[in-house]
Amino acid sequence: MEAAIEKYKGIHPGLILEHELKKRKIAKNRFATAVDQRRQTLNAITKGRRKLPVELSFKIDKELGYAEGTMLMMQAYYEIEDYRKRQQSTEGNFELGKLRKGLFWDTDINKLDSEKHATAIIRRVFERGNNEEKKYITDYYGDHRVAGILGTDSLVK
Repeated sequence: MEAAIEKYKGIHPGLILEHELKKRKIAKNRFATAVDQRRQTLNAITKGRRKLPVELSFKIDKELGYAEGTMLMMQAYYEIEDYRKRQQSTEGNFELGKLRKGLFWDTDINKLDSEKHATAIIRRVFERGNNEEKKYITDYYGDHRVAGILGTDSLVK
């Protein structure tokens, strides 16, 4: 399991559990009963919407034959990675708060990554944003990058 821990570091343990249950062809209902949990709770965990509690992690380890504490370590690694991502997004970098949430009405604004989604962010702001938002985007990404994505030489300053 040591190699698997390295492979799955930073991934929500519920997603790992979901994969393992499918691989072993174990129904969630049956597994939920085996670990003394409601199916809804287990489903929320396997979809990554809920944290894996300590007590449940030990029950899952026992039921799947993992070394004690394996799923708890996966939860810890996930929380460390999640914390790092949140820190990176707030350390003087891109500030989504400077853009109106209404610009991204169809998107979970908290899941936007300023580098990964740069093209979409730039296009959306220049399509629907006001001059202040356009200036912020141009200042953040730079004239050259914005112009390259928009395919234009004229930018609002």
